[in-house]
Amino acid sequence: MKGMKFLKCFGMALLVAALGTVSCAKKGDDKIKIGVSMPTQSLQRWNQDGSNMKAQLETAGYQVNLQFAGDNDIPTQVNQIENMITGGVKILVIAAIDGSALTEVLKQAKEKSIPVIAYDRLLMNSDAVSYYASFDNFKVGVLQGSYIESKLNLKTAEGPFNIELVTGAPDDNNVNFFFGGAMSVLKPYIDSGKLKALSGQTSQAQAATPNWSTEEAQKRFENIITSVKYGPNGVKLDAVLCSNDSTANGVTNALVNAGYTKDNFPILTGQDCDRPSVKNMNAGTQAMSVFKDTRTLASKVVEMVNALAKGEEPPVNDTSTYNNGAGVIPSFLCDPIVVEPKDIQAALIDSGYYKLADIQ
Repeated sequence: MKGMKFLKCFGMALLVAALGTVSCAKKGDDKIKIGVSMPTQSLQRWNQDGSNMKAQLETAGYQVNLQFAGDNDIPTQVNQIENMITGGVKILVIAAIDGSALTEVLKQAKEKSIPVIAYDRLLMNSDAVSYYASFDNFKVGVLQGSYIESKLNLKTAEGPFNIELVTGAPDDNNVNFFFGGAMSVLKPYIDSGKLKALSGQTSQAQAATPNWSTEEAQKRFENIITSVKYGPNGVKLDAVLCSNDSTANGVTNALVNAGYTKDNFPILTGQDCDRPSVKNMNAGTQAMSVFKDTRTLASKVVEMVNALAKGEEPPVNDTSTYNNGAGVIPSFLCDPIVVEPKDIQAALIDSGYYKLADIQ
């Protein structure tokens, strides 16, 4: 623990040295430059994260360089971060495509004493990472698994029930937490035989979806439907664990094409409350989605940036969970919540996250 305290204090000293005597968002007439790197514009949530972050940072008085890395293109993201570093950014906020693919470019940030905040996806195997801001991703999985447990009444029902598992990109470190959290609830039922995955695909690797792709999830699930003979008039499918809405949309497409309707749809989970999934919840197909209000996360990152700009310690609430291979990264974890159809009005409309027209 003494070593950890020393490293923490030493790290803060480096940050103060790097940022000089800046005590607010402006130094003289020049605004501090903040680099924000997002993985893609092909998923709704990253567009929202990027725009929320840029708006809040600019309101706080910073100059923001926001870049999206094409369609999850790692060389593009590396090049964009390099340009941010040479362009004089003082702080980097990075949501990585692949948390392990940025080690070399992060060395450049460390050489210039630029603090790095890993955004939502932990940056792996690098001692250049200063802080991590995300949601409690293990809890996301627990909420999804607990929802299935409750809806199937697994604690007392005799069963067995048929379930299939769909998670995300193998190179996204968050998958370990999403899938791990869900399986902490569901695996005992799978082990006991109360839950059965008739496809035989129960490992994280077997359930993976490259790039969280809707199309890849749909193709895989169409193959599962065909091989197991799931269908409204075939083998009963009781639930599908989907780690996010993009994969849930692919599974929904496959199930609808197989003849399922809202009257016989299996329990289907998701995450992010993307517009198509909210529409599917209203239509009676997707059962729930875990809501992570990106405005809350963006606000927390702005707080972190403000603290770093003043040479102060950013707010954190977890100093033990997230080890990136080079050490434990001080983190702030926001709370996710479950949204079902009955919650849409209060959680998404009344809160101003969506307008009603967005989800009709």
